[in-house]
Amino acid sequence: MISVEEAQEKLLSLVDVLEAEEVPILNSLGQVLAGGVVSGFDVPPLDNSAMDGYAVRSEDTIGASPESPRVLKVIDTVAAGSISQCEVTAGTAVRIMTGAPVPAGADTVVQFENTDEMQRRERNGGQSDAEIGVLCENEVGLNIRRAGEDIRRGATVLTEGTLVRPAEIGIMASLGLTGVRVIRRPAVAVLSTGDELVDIGEPLPPGKIYPSNTYSLAALVRRYGGVPRILGIARDREDSLVAAFRRGLDADMLITSGGVSLGDYDVVKEVLAREGQISFWTVRMKPGKPLAFGVLEGQDRQGSPKKVPHLGLPGNPVSSMITFEVFARPAMFKMMGKKHWAKPIVGAVLEDRVANRDGRRVFARVIVEKRDGTYFARVTGPQGSGVLTSMSQANGLAIIPEDWAEAKPGDVVRVMMLDWNEEVV
Repeated sequence: MISVEEAQEKLLSLVDVLEAEEVPILNSLGQVLAGGVVSGFDVPPLDNSAMDGYAVRSEDTIGASPESPRVLKVIDTVAAGSISQCEVTAGTAVRIMTGAPVPAGADTVVQFENTDEMQRRERNGGQSDAEIGVLCENEVGLNIRRAGEDIRRGATVLTEGTLVRPAEIGIMASLGLTGVRVIRRPAVAVLSTGDELVDIGEPLPPGKIYPSNTYSLAALVRRYGGVPRILGIARDREDSLVAAFRRGLDADMLITSGGVSLGDYDVVKEVLAREGQISFWTVRMKPGKPLAFGVLEGQDRQGSPKKVPHLGLPGNPVSSMITFEVFARPAMFKMMGKKHWAKPIVGAVLEDRVANRDGRRVFARVIVEKRDGTYFARVTGPQGSGVLTSMSQANGLAIIPEDWAEAKPGDVVRVMMLDWNEEVV
């Protein structure tokens, strides 16, 4: 058996970063920039007001107080999106809204709360007055956002390799961009194998089961930014398997579940060995010991030959999902140009016993809670690799090292978080 780290290293060595594509900026969420984003202008483009108030000359506010207001003549009103044609001179003010460009001559903005506007409106039946009283001194530049304060013209705002999040999309929108070049999302073909499988929506005969792996794996592909392609079900016959494999050879990765152990009907490994360069491993982990990985001969979008990585996961549903998290997710992230693929790890106090009988790394499904500043983890119940509900209930995987015979209540263990939300933090 090889270690988890050895298997990850072998897998990642056969996966390359995909090519770039141009997409609408909103569609780029979760992708990685294939080039830098350079600003063609200042943001904001002009000095503008950070407050609703009055644009004035700061020297006209010297000595102002509630007891001795400085009264200025209001010569204009300017809203965001408009530009005042008036110049602020000694003894004058322009009523200004947040985001509106600061008029010529003004060097500060007095916010409404520091004027007597409300009193004047009350006296005028709700109407603005031709004059305004300033109730405090204002220093130069107060409540003004300077041109280029956020972004300077010619600056590289976002660098190549940046992960696009909502803030990055907002930045691109502020620059007027409609599209951006990013590393494209991998198309991942998903295939379940086995004579026992019947597709969802069909009647369920005795002895048959529905292909939960198909949909849990396709959902994981989508969750982590890929584009799932469901190939359906392949039977435990060579002709069915070969036909199904070949339907997925234009994808960027092929993931199969089942057929990689030592059973009489596990023919996937034999077919894959003929169709490509495949390695079959047993990995020192539980669940998920049997694993296959290699490359198949496929073709790209232009019909040119290419190598298609293949990952053969175990057929048990829990084993399939956990091995996807440990192996397929990092491979997908490398394809997308992402540098950091590790899930968050926390140290948690174990509340249940977890046995480790055969010297493998155990990934126990647990529920993590934070109480009085300390993380606690309890197992979700029966840990059989066919108990899919144990994954539904879990928000983390407690990692029990290979050299531990067991983990006891009270032991502090590392937990790989599957979900991270306000119920845990």
